[in-house]
Amino acid sequence: MSKLAILCVDDETIILNSLRRQLKQAFSDQYVYESAESADEAFEIIEELEEEGSDVIVIVSDWLMPGMKGDEFLAKVHCDHPRVVKILLTGQADEEAISRAHAEANLHQYLAKPWKSDELVDCIRSGLQSIAPQN
Repeated sequence: MSKLAILCVDDETIILNSLRRQLKQAFSDQYVYESAESADEAFEIIEELEEEGSDVIVIVSDWLMPGMKGDEFLAKVHCDHPRVVKILLTGQADEEAISRAHAEANLHQYLAKPWKSDELVDCIRSGLQSIAPQN
């Protein structure tokens, strides 16, 4: 069975470290936790995970990053991975970018920084329930 991964994308290392710590505390070893400091690095990690037989099931992405904005990144991910739960976690995005992410990336939810750990965990759980196979 393939390993399931949660990928966090943010250009600030301190944010990535905080996200990883909160996710490991909430979900322990249930998932693989990966992080990227840019959209380009995130695409490389997604490809590497696929080659290893792992599936990215959740992406938590910042919006304001060098190179590619979070809404554009999530829209590109959505083209190849429509079932991935996509969460925009940012203090910078404008309403237009959030609307674009909903329309073009099937954004699960937008969370504002600073975020509360329990809100992030609840958001991920609800996203995972939305993609769970229906029995």
